[in-house]
Amino acid sequence: MQIQETLVQEARRILQANDRGGFTIPTAGLYPFQWLWDAGFTALGWMQFDEARAWAEFDLLFQGQWENGMLPHIVFHRPEPTYFPGPERWGVKRTPPTSAITQPPVVATFVRWMLEQAQNQALAQEKVRQLYPKILAYHRWFKRERDPQNTGLVTVLHPWETGADNSPAWDEALARVQVDPALPPYTRRDTTHVDPSQRPHQAEYDRFLTLLEVYKRADFDQLRLLQEGPFRVASLLIDCVLHRANHDLLWLSQRFGFGHEGEIAGWLEASRQGIEGLWDEAAGLYFNRDLLTGEPIRVGVSASFLPLYAGTASPERAGRLHETLQGWARQVRYLVPSTDPQSPRFEPQRYWRGPVWAVVNYLIALGFAEYGYPQVAERIRQDTLKLCEVTGFSEYFHPQTGQGLGGGAFSWTAAIYLAWSRLGGGEAS
Repeated sequence: MQIQETLVQEARRILQANDRGGFTIPTAGLYPFQWLWDAGFTALGWMQFDEARAWAEFDLLFQGQWENGMLPHIVFHRPEPTYFPGPERWGVKRTPPTSAITQPPVVATFVRWMLEQAQNQALAQEKVRQLYPKILAYHRWFKRERDPQNTGLVTVLHPWETGADNSPAWDEALARVQVDPALPPYTRRDTTHVDPSQRPHQAEYDRFLTLLEVYKRADFDQLRLLQEGPFRVASLLIDCVLHRANHDLLWLSQRFGFGHEGEIAGWLEASRQGIEGLWDEAAGLYFNRDLLTGEPIRVGVSASFLPLYAGTASPERAGRLHETLQGWARQVRYLVPSTDPQSPRFEPQRYWRGPVWAVVNYLIALGFAEYGYPQVAERIRQDTLKLCEVTGFSEYFHPQTGQGLGGGAFSWTAAIYLAWSRLGGGEAS
């Protein structure tokens, strides 16, 4: 108990040290700006001890929202030389500068959770009323510009949008991207902060930046990129997080009488069918899909369990997922590795190719708990807390040794520790 109390204080200290006056950086040096899905998890952490500061996180995040509703994955609130690619490379002409792609849309769900937790209900309700129309505009952007044919699956145009940049799920789709022979020269900054063995390969970075140039040449025209973009996938991380977010947006609409229930219910029906179409019975898993070939991407990743978080899976499929995760658990010490540990593509210390991520664990555990598997949910929670206790608040962790990997003093890992250590049981929110 003493260790936990000490780590709670350390987790709070990390959030305070990474506070930049209303927004929280993930970690100094490596990630010195505000990231979209980081902001959601970080706000949940702040909520455990400073409610006003938690809501401020979203106020500053939405300063970056585009006029068309898109919420970008990075908001460059102030100049910082330690990160690449910065605002100059993106070339987005707005204030504050932003990137031109999005990220898993966690905000609606976290706004609901924060409202339900809030001691200061007057402030929480005021903030929800301010944020709701902005979140609605963001979700409408997804439907209008990333699923105009109403397939129920969002088209992802860049691996960075998925949150899982170098996942082995993107290997073939990314390999088809021809590196731009006129790609402007660049110097990576990430490998000056973190051991290169824990980061994406240079060949992947060349393609990441080629796609950025494709975006710029298309003047960020989403509908054009849906037709011409060289990288187009359906990402379980995006689709499942968006489905849950729409479910919670519907709840907010009902709770406050905003009157958008019919519109949102239509989105939910389409995405439920879309996500369930990604199920593979033989594998006992959901797979991402390559939208250029129409084929499933047959590599198991941690996002393969997120239809439980989305709430789209049948009880029978939930049972199969439980069996599959038990198989993974026999291969590693700590759940949940970001890639199937029995896959030849599994790399236990390279970014999204194997390590454990506390934030994805949080979502997976919540899904299992809600489907009636409290024991595995509690196993995931305890593994996550143990990793923090043994090796600190790292960006991600080795699933076999528990070694802390990537950036240190990491905000969203500290936030998850605060949210989960506050609970006595296996619930996730």
